[in-house]
Amino acid sequence: MTKRELAKFKQLLIKEKAHVLEEIKHIAKDAAKSHRDTSGDISTYTYHMADVASDHYERELSLNIATGEQRILYAIDEALKRVEDATYGLCLECGKPIPTRRLQAVPYAPMCIACQRGQESKSKRNADS
Repeated sequence: MTKRELAKFKQLLIKEKAHVLEEIKHIAKDAAKSHRDTSGDISTYTYHMADVASDHYERELSLNIATGEQRILYAIDEALKRVEDATYGLCLECGKPIPTRRLQAVPYAPMCIACQRGQESKSKRNADS
């Protein structure tokens, strides 16, 4: 990959990182607000058990989404390290170049599609065992 292409993907990764950080910040803000509302800090109304369960479910869902965003953030940071050491764009599994179309769609992709599919099917087989 040329220096110009690396610079282009570095900017794309930085932009994606800013977007993910904003999403995490938004999720954390909503989860904190929801927790404050259900803990009774704001209101003196009695909550129905179904409302409390619904709020708990929404908070749990938000935390799961935030965990996924954290994983993406980690993948972006790893991709930025690969940009710096000029190994960005090479599959971590097979060492072959990752197609540019894939990197444009998922700039933090660590593997080519074939290796990613192999990894996912291996993970699925292990989960089914």
